[in-house]
Amino acid sequence: LTFLANSVKITVCVLVGQLLTCSLAGYAFAKLRFPRRRALFLILLATIMVPSQVTLIPVFAIMKFLGWINTHYALIVPAFFGTVFGSFLLRQFFMGLPNDLEDAARIDGCSPFGIYWRIMLPLAKPSLATLAIFTLMGTWNDFMRPLIYLSDMEKMTLPVGLALLSSHQDIRIPLIMAGAVLSLLPILIAYILGQKYFVRGIALTGMKG
Repeated sequence: LTFLANSVKITVCVLVGQLLTCSLAGYAFAKLRFPRRRALFLILLATIMVPSQVTLIPVFAIMKFLGWINTHYALIVPAFFGTVFGSFLLRQFFMGLPNDLEDAARIDGCSPFGIYWRIMLPLAKPSLATLAIFTLMGTWNDFMRPLIYLSDMEKMTLPVGLALLSSHQDIRIPLIMAGAVLSLLPILIAYILGQKYFVRGIALTGMKG
């Protein structure tokens, strides 16, 4: 139950961070006009080619410098800087929305953030649901980062905790199987509830480049 509570806490915080920052970045790249917008977006996309293994040691050094080793901050805070995939996904969706919506909102005196919050974000529910499912799956099943950053048993997440249970000499198969079912249920429930938005979000995202 401790492993489960840690996983829920980290996943919820990461979901909030990813949806907020990726939607902001996607809206900025799609609708706002600023110098070198296209060049900055291409640089952002180019970072996809950098394998995560290359940045593993530098990021660990940063977390150690900040004093976040063996804390959940190392797993939560980076999510509030967004991801390339999430920013690209939402940028493509926002580009497919007509500019007339923004023009009408500006005439009514709405600010750029107000347009994003009151108009664009409600319309982006399908893409937000798609990103939420991908983020949920990636964070909930993440094994490498908690294994690297966490050392105390009471701070471990469910995947790492199950692995530790199976590595002891006294392997309790029923307990491990119960934990495996617990780790599967949230992903299954989230996909069933968001399947309609998931399919629609993937379909609409590629409509405009």
